[in-house]
Amino acid sequence: MTHRIAILGASGYTGAELVRLIATHPSMRIVALSADRKAGMSMAEVFPFLRHLDLARLVKIDEIDFSTVDLCFCALPHATSQAVIATLPRDLKIVDLSADFRLRDPAEYEKWYGQPHAAVELQKEAVYGLTEFYRDEIRAARLVAGTGCNAATGQFALRPLIAAGVIDLDDILIDLKAGVSGAGRSLKENLLHAELSGGTHAYSAGGKHRHLGEFDQEFSKVADRPVHVRFTPHLLPMNRGILASVYVKGDAKIIHQTLEKAYESEPFLKVLPFGTLPSTRDVAGSNFCHLGVIGDRVPGRALVVAVLDNLTKGSSGQAIQNANLMLGLPETEGLMLTPVFP
Repeated sequence: MTHRIAILGASGYTGAELVRLIATHPSMRIVALSADRKAGMSMAEVFPFLRHLDLARLVKIDEIDFSTVDLCFCALPHATSQAVIATLPRDLKIVDLSADFRLRDPAEYEKWYGQPHAAVELQKEAVYGLTEFYRDEIRAARLVAGTGCNAATGQFALRPLIAAGVIDLDDILIDLKAGVSGAGRSLKENLLHAELSGGTHAYSAGGKHRHLGEFDQEFSKVADRPVHVRFTPHLLPMNRGILASVYVKGDAKIIHQTLEKAYESEPFLKVLPFGTLPSTRDVAGSNFCHLGVIGDRVPGRALVVAVLDNLTKGSSGQAIQNANLMLGLPETEGLMLTPVFP
């Protein structure tokens, strides 16, 4: 059976990544693509790398006949996404890639995103989309909220360790480097080539980054007590990729064994041999996350490094992984792409 797919916000990076992945998916067919300012254009005009595909032209959202759609990916900006999803048919399966439904508490959403949530009832319905930890809920869900790409990377490194009680919960530092595509496709002065290339900088430092809301929510749930990590992201002049260096207190070999055991049957999470650290180049364009562990020169401390592609495993690939479950398909279908190298 082929499932009919709509992508809202197809003119952005995550929208294009969804198209790239679904193009070779054996059980999905794109029947509708929306954009706002680029409505009426072809995907080949917006993204020449997709010109070989036979795709529908971009249209306004209200031009889509959702009765012909089985599942909708919503790749719209936050705040826009919640307003649009509230108008969609109640029987339509939806995977949202924005931040709008990630935080369960409306007060937390307002705290981190600076405005009240406009679809609180839908927020209660949404399932958090970190696939490896919410499979059963995702299979039964109508609305799934994809995670933040930074939040996913940090959680893959830490969730099993918090659950197993093998690290000090009050001494966790996440130092994260991210590629520029994570900031979206909108024109921003600080993302111009002359402003970004040849250097790097920290941003949203000092506990201001919005993905901290996800860390607080998820880590505290796993630990059954408040957990507040320190988190500083940095923007690197590269297109794709995230590398999180996570500093923890605990026995490095036990930490490595805990991650190995937790992920031994996970198709997309690969724990490297002890003492080996991963690189973003080894996961580019793929739905894989690689993790490595080494000991620190100070006894009782360890470094966990996690890498993934922010557009694939951190967003669009994760979204398709969730959609596969929602549609009753094998979780890995259409996603076992080999990373691009060099």
